[in-house]
This record gives sequence, C-alpha cells and structure tokens, in this order.
Amino acid sequence: MAPYLLGLRLDGRRVLVVGGGRVAQRRIPAMLAAGASVTLVSPGVTPALDDLIAAGRVTWERRPYQVGDCDGAWLVHACTDQRDVNTAVAAEADAKRIWCVRADDKDASAAWTPASGRVDEVSVAVTAGGDPRRAAGIRDAVVGALRDGTVDARRHRSKPVGVALVGGGPGDPGLITVRGRQLLSQADVVVADRLAPRALLDELPPDVELVDAAKVPYGRSLSQEKINELLVERAREGKFVVRLKGGDPFVFGRGGEEAIACARAGIPVTVVPGVSSAVAVPASAGVPVTHRGVSQEFHVVSVHVPPGDPRSTVDWPALARSRGTLVLLMAVERITEISETLLREGRSPETPAMVVQDGTLPTQRAVSATLSTVAERVAAVGVRPPAIAIIGEVVRVGQEIEMVRAERIP
Repeated sequence: MAPYLLGLRLDGRRVLVVGGGRVAQRRIPAMLAAGASVTLVSPGVTPALDDLIAAGRVTWERRPYQVGDCDGAWLVHACTDQRDVNTAVAAEADAKRIWCVRADDKDASAAWTPASGRVDEVSVAVTAGGDPRRAAGIRDAVVGALRDGTVDARRHRSKPVGVALVGGGPGDPGLITVRGRQLLSQADVVVADRLAPRALLDELPPDVELVDAAKVPYGRSLSQEKINELLVERAREGKFVVRLKGGDPFVFGRGGEEAIACARAGIPVTVVPGVSSAVAVPASAGVPVTHRGVSQEFHVVSVHVPPGDPRSTVDWPALARSRGTLVLLMAVERITEISETLLREGRSPETPAMVVQDGTLPTQRAVSATLSTVAERVAAVGVRPPAIAIIGEVVRVGQEIEMVRAERIP
C-alpha cells in the first residue's frame, strides 16, 4: 500500500538515532537542518558525526541501545548494522506509538525516509516504493529542473523583482551557475552581452523581451549609459530584468556601474557571480594559473588601452619584474605593444606564452609561443577576439600535462 507522505516540522523536537555509521551520517544533518534535537545512541561514530558532536549539535550516548531510549522521542531512526537491535528499537517505538524508520528492512519499517531536496521554498520528497537509489535519481532530476527553471520557473505567486546582474561564465552554456540559470528562466527582460552564453537565450519563452547589448570591438555598440537606462526603465515597469554578462559581472564587466545606477534609482539589485574567463579559459587549455614551485601568484589585466596610454592604470614595469602568471584580457589587438613593453622592462624573451581563442567553446584553439615570438605567431595564425593571453612558466606545466596524457594514450 502506498505511504501517506507528510512533512514533519521537527524544530525543537527530540529525534532518536540508534547507530553511528554511514546511514546516520547521511540522515542526521538533514534532521539538524529541520531544527531537531538529535540524540544519538551508539558505541562508536564516524568522524563526520564526531565533528557534529564536538560542536555540540548532537547529544551522544556512547553505549549500546537500551530499552527506554525511545521515551520522549517524536521520531526514531534504527540504523545499526545489527538486525536484532533494529528490530528491538522498532518494537519499542511501535509499542509507544512513535514513528520509526528502519534502515535495514523497508518492509518492516513503519516509515520511510524519502530522498529529499530543497530549492528555495520548494521541498521535494520521493519514496519510489522504498527503493532509495531510484528515489534519489528521480529526486535529482526534479531538483535539477527546479534549479535551472525547466519546471515551475515562472509560476511563482511572487517572482524576483528589480535587476539581477548574472555572470554567464566564459562561453560554454554549461558553465553558468545554477543560480544564474534559475534567475534567467524567471526573467521578463534579458539584456545580454556579446560574450554571454548565447545558446541559453534560445531556451527563453517567446514572451521574454531580449535586448542585445553587444559591444563589438571597433564596431557598433550599445552605450553603457543606455544600458543603465534600460535596466532602470524596465525594472520600474515592474518587470524582472536579468543583465546577462560573459564571465563575472564584477571582473571587467562594468557590473559595478550598473549596480550603482540601479541603486541610485532605488531598484533592488541581485549579483550572481560567474566563472571568470580569466581562470576558466587557461584551465580549458590545460594551463593552471598557479602551480606549486612555479607560480604563487597570477595577475589579471585588462588591456583595453595599450601600455603607455595615459588612461592605463597598469604598472607594466612591476608586471615585468613579477615571476607570477600574467592573464591578459582584450590583449590580441595590442599583443605587439604588450610583448615589447614586457621585454623592455626585463621579462625574459624565453618566457612561455599562450593565446587561447574562443575559450571553452567548440571552436577553441590555442597558440603557443615565447614572449619574443608571440606577436608574430598570433598574426601568422590569425587569432581574433575573444582571446586571452597567458604569459608565464605555467604554460610549460600545461604542455607537460598534455605530454603525459599523450604518452598514456594507447
């Protein structure tokens, strides 16, 4: 017979757990999250449970189960590795009309623990006839759909308000954060950058207003002032606006300017960090920006103005002296000036360099060189933006990784 599903509000209520193994380790954190007062009876516990006990979050009776332990409990979990003990615990709980979950025998258990998950105010619980693996698989699918907005995204009684500055990641649509994708699915208006993951825009419902806020280098663009005005205007109309950006909104994304504009207009702003291309693109090319014994630091530089330009705030002599990794954004058009400046200021001509175009996308390609030859290589191969330059010894680490991989492939 199908169980009657019920959500227990355990705040301040005593829950007894008998057994300190892996099952208890999985279940107790969820009970604590529900506010339960957990008493654990077991001769021993796992290290994870030991941490909860040391923090004072669980009361531990360091002994075997005894008759009478169920007294005062609202819920009991019998999860030892001894069937006779679990049977005795369940029998006492049943005699005292206390719901008991047996971990070892679903058919003899008065209650089942569902595979559960939570997304905002929505809780999901799946029993699947007492089959925990099947229940967990279904739970994961439903929770995933809730998180990315596939299910119930725009049916809330109350929806988000104001503007969300969402970092879309380095390009691959799979690298947007769960929170970012969820808010995108709830948007009434989406103001999208050129480097935002455009594939996600195809999933938007037809009634969502899409504003192209592309800033094409040396080409057409929507001014930042106009973008700020659009965000404020649409939000004042009562619409939820998502400003979808490439990378992270606060890493060379001008998100700070947009946040200030909204704040001045009294518009609520939510900031959703994104995976920055400054670390994601080198990683996608197999290059770690730091590596033990090679580089303890990395510098992320926007080269939207060249070295020596009065508008530049970059200390190029200091970067040339540094032994750290240089990650240069918007550098392709100025790679000649950059390499000449670093060489002139003391960086070795043999410093490894790599330029990665279309990082994380199917069209990604990488060009390896040295600091003295990188400008020539970029021109010869025809690398175009968007691309990121990496300068430093970590490039050799990436090359070593590829060599080891190649040697191990049969």
